[in-house]
Amino acid sequence: MTAEDKPNLTHDGVPPHSILRPGKARFTLAQRLVLAVVPRVVWALLWMVSRTWRFEVIAVEGVIPVRFGQKAGPEIYCFWHQCVLPCTIYFRRSQAVILISKSFDGELITRILKLFGFDAVRGSSSRSAREGLLGLARVIETGRTAIFTADGPRGPIHRTKMGPIKLAQMTGAPIGAFHLEPERAWTMRSWDRFLVPKPFTRIVVSWGPWTRVPADLAADQFELKREELNAAIECARLRALDHFKKASG
Repeated sequence: MTAEDKPNLTHDGVPPHSILRPGKARFTLAQRLVLAVVPRVVWALLWMVSRTWRFEVIAVEGVIPVRFGQKAGPEIYCFWHQCVLPCTIYFRRSQAVILISKSFDGELITRILKLFGFDAVRGSSSRSAREGLLGLARVIETGRTAIFTADGPRGPIHRTKMGPIKLAQMTGAPIGAFHLEPERAWTMRSWDRFLVPKPFTRIVVSWGPWTRVPADLAADQFELKREELNAAIECARLRALDHFKKASG
């Protein structure tokens, strides 16, 4: 591990450069113990296993993909919730900021992602939506990348929410769509069929077409833009499945 890959921690294990400070939510003693221990354990295990993964990149014609280690610009990225783990590794040096809910689970995920170099804006498509979008708009203004798990936090699977479209209209930032598919993985029995890549597997990083939203988008056109983005992420996912000759599902 190089010095640049080691997490920059404060005294309580959280990087000092977070976009928004943790909220004033009160957690039980058991939850506080989980928050103190689990992020470091997950970080260590994921770091060790991910060293054996091999990434391959594909993209639709005309799309220039972001390569591993490359810092992205003031753009919006969207992917499905099921491929959070490989995305965490592939984009860990991108200095991107992700929208995460204010729940206990969201707090746990935030602390794990911060160990990998990500920042977080707290909010979700179902709670504190406006606050989250305004936070991500400020991220775009500073030249950094905003990331959505487009069907999170609770699904339905492979159906994007309206948040990325609204943020793109607010900021003028284009929306990039991608999917990371492991050749070999454990699939969890969760709403998102969460993927846990196996050691020594190949992982394809598949980029779909960009989605652009004009600032003067009419109210009756938002759903069409949402469907366009949904199709772009699905395009990336289906191309990834085809890359490994997997059946679509």
